[in-house]
Amino acid sequence: MKLNNLRALLLLLGLLAGGSAAAGAAPAAPAGKHHFVYTQAGKHVLVWYYLPAAAGPDAPVLVVMHGVGRNGEEYLADWTAAAEQGRFLLIVPEFSKAEFPGDPGYNYGNTVTADGQPRPREQWSFGMIEPVFDAVRARTGHRTDTYRIYGHSAGAQFVQRLLYFMPNPRLTRAVAANAGWYMLPDLTAEFPYGLKGTPVTAAAVRAALAKPFTVLLGEADTDPKAKALRHTPEADAQGPCRFARGQYFFNRSRTLAAGLNTPFGWSLATAPGIAHSDPGMEPFALRHLFPNQPHHQP
Repeated sequence: MKLNNLRALLLLLGLLAGGSAAAGAAPAAPAGKHHFVYTQAGKHVLVWYYLPAAAGPDAPVLVVMHGVGRNGEEYLADWTAAAEQGRFLLIVPEFSKAEFPGDPGYNYGNTVTADGQPRPREQWSFGMIEPVFDAVRARTGHRTDTYRIYGHSAGAQFVQRLLYFMPNPRLTRAVAANAGWYMLPDLTAEFPYGLKGTPVTAAAVRAALAKPFTVLLGEADTDPKAKALRHTPEADAQGPCRFARGQYFFNRSRTLAAGLNTPFGWSLATAPGIAHSDPGMEPFALRHLFPNQPHHQP
């Protein structure tokens, strides 16, 4: 069966099984791999999660955002061993190309239509992360009320922008790895390279800049002709490749924070020898997501 057809079937089965946001409480899920469909404002998200047997109800929670392939199940598989070792609940929401098309649908958080018109807040994919977190907690009986979030490539763009558009999330740490280009925390720069014309406020920018956020870059992610790497005047002004663009973004954001006289909680980290690879970045990401677990050192 083709992957897209499989996704459609899983969505249908999830809806028929009552796996939407409106479904009643279900018995606590056993350890292992699970999925269900979360529904909000007429949009459906296929939610994958993995619960290690050794992860108790107060275990940490990590939300992982997939890349441009919208391949949530693959990302779940990539991170399952780490969840077992670290004893954390792993959640991977999958935003399909059909329901969240193109960069506006996913990378921009579904905040605008394809022609740049603003969408109602309830349709934002940014706004689905916290309800998905609560839905998984309800299914697992989890008591932890905060989470960490990580994204790679297009998922990194999602995570980076979520900080602006959702200024009070329950996240404790965020890591964005190998984004292709960035939205600067600059209210004077035009969307989507800056925040001008968005509902993001100066207070939200200050809150985002203070968050414990790590910009993680593969030191070998240096190909200026890499597949799916955006080349526009604005993107190219950030640098010729992902590694350079991440450094530009971090340094520019630090300068903007100083100009706003606001605390800067971000950090910049690199992964030696790693190119554009989520599995390659994983051990480095874990070091920043779970800094008190030395067995996660790469």
